[in-house]
Amino acid sequence: MSSFKLEIVTPTEINEIENVSYVRCPGTDGSFGIMKGHREAVITLGIGEIKITETGKDSYYATSGGFAEISKEKVQFLLETVEESKDIDLDRAKSSIQRSNDRLSKKQETDISRARLSLIKALNRLKVSSR
Repeated sequence: MSSFKLEIVTPTEINEIENVSYVRCPGTDGSFGIMKGHREAVITLGIGEIKITETGKDSYYATSGGFAEISKEKVQFLLETVEESKDIDLDRAKSSIQRSNDRLSKKQETDISRARLSLIKALNRLKVSSR
């Protein structure tokens, strides 16, 4: 099976993954997949799960969004945050869910849209951690 190189860039690190045969991403308009020979594109990513198949093995990541840049040479993700499922701190995710729910219950004391976004991110991290 044909493979390609994936580069994941965040504000704090750059990770390169070789021999990727498939990636599933959370696009803002719905999930989409990337395989070798994909048409060149820049696609907006939303909060969700990234699935990466590398040499026949799947790994899962939680992201809070960014961009996918697909070229003939490689695929590059420019992400706000990314965490591999095995590295997600469950206690931190659960605490974030609780804090967000507490803020949402006190509507007059908080920025509702920020609290909802925080809740969505924490729920995604919790979901991906079970992979």
